[in-house]
Amino acid sequence: MEAFSVFRDKELAQKITRLIHKEAGKIGRVVKIMHVCGTHEDTVTRSGIRSLLPENVKIVSGPGCPVCITPVEDIVRMQEIMRKAYEEGERIILTTFGDMYKIPTPRGSFADLRSEGYDVRIVYSIYDAYKIAKNNPDRLVVHFSPGFETTTAPAAGMLNAVVEENVENFKIYSVHRLTPPAVEVLVRQGTAFDGLIDPGHVSTIIGVKGWEYITTEYGIPQVIAGFEPVDVLMGILMLLRMIRKGEVKIENEYTRVVKYDGNVEAQKLINKFFEVVDAKWRALGVIPKSGLELKNEYRNLEIRSYYDAEVPKLPDLEKGCLCGVILRGLALPPDCPHFGKTCTPRNPVGPCMVSYEGTCHIFYKYGALF
Repeated sequence: MEAFSVFRDKELAQKITRLIHKEAGKIGRVVKIMHVCGTHEDTVTRSGIRSLLPENVKIVSGPGCPVCITPVEDIVRMQEIMRKAYEEGERIILTTFGDMYKIPTPRGSFADLRSEGYDVRIVYSIYDAYKIAKNNPDRLVVHFSPGFETTTAPAAGMLNAVVEENVENFKIYSVHRLTPPAVEVLVRQGTAFDGLIDPGHVSTIIGVKGWEYITTEYGIPQVIAGFEPVDVLMGILMLLRMIRKGEVKIENEYTRVVKYDGNVEAQKLINKFFEVVDAKWRALGVIPKSGLELKNEYRNLEIRSYYDAEVPKLPDLEKGCLCGVILRGLALPPDCPHFGKTCTPRNPVGPCMVSYEGTCHIFYKYGALF
C-alpha cells in the first residue's frame, strides 16, 4: 500500500486543489468535465472532490457503468432462454455478477429467477463460471457476460482456454460494449462538455490511441486518469490547463499503468473472438459500432446459437426515473424525484441505483459527501 500512499497524500491533494482554483480563476467561465467510469465516480464522491472544486468547475458522470446500460431485453431474453431450456430438460447453470443479478426488469431480475427455482449463481469473474463448468461436466453453464473493454479482455482469454481445452459445456451471453463510441454519440447528440476524463482500466486495454479520435475528430481535450484522489485531481488540473491555453490534445496521467498502444495481447484475443456491431444501450438507444458479438467461427460459444426466445412487449416501469439523463451527463442523482425516496438500493427503480458502479448507488452510499 505504501506505493499508493503518494496518490492519497492529503497535502499533495491540497496543493493540486489550490492549483485547480488558480487555473479555474484564469478561465473565468463555467467548465464542465465529464468522466465515463463508475470507479472514477466512486473516487469523486467518496473523497468529496466536488466540494473541493471552484464553483465554475463541474464534474458530471457519463455512461460509465456497464451493468447500468445493459438492455432490459437482453436480461429478459436470458431469463426466457433459461425457462425454455428447462422445459426441454436442459438444467442450465446461469452465472453473472452480483450487481447484474439484481437489475430490475418488468419480468423480474435474475434474483427473482433464482427464487423460482432456476440455478442462478453469482460469480466474481468469468473464471469462476469456467470453474463451475469444469466441475459440472454434465451441466451446461452459461455466463451472462456484461462489461466494457476491461471485462471483455478476460472474457476473451477465458474463451481461448475453453477452445484450447475443448470445454463443450461452457457458453456465454455477450452484452459487452465499447466505451469510446458512447462518448462519440454523446458529442454528436449535443451533450456539451469541455473535457473528458478517460477511465484508466479501459485505457489499460485500448491504450492512449484508442481515445485519440475523440480529440482529433471532435476537438475534445482528454486526460486518462487513475483512480486515487490525487489521480483524479491531477486529471482535472491537466484538463483545466489545456482549456485555459486553448489546447486540444490527449494526455496520460496514468502513465504507471497505461501505455500508448495499450495491452496488445489482450487486443489480439478480443479481436480473435469478437466482432464489432451496432448495439443498444439501456436509456441511450442504439449506438453504432459499440457492441461485441462472437464471430461466426466461435458462435458455438454463444448460448443464443442453441436456445433463443422471443422477448414480450415490456411495460415501462421507470416512469420519472432520470437514469437515462444521468447517463448522458445532463443531471446528477439528487435531481431525480425518486432518488433516496422511492428509489434506494433495497428498492431500486432504475439500473443506476442497483449497480455498485451506478452513479445513483454511489451518491446514495456516500450521502452528503457529494
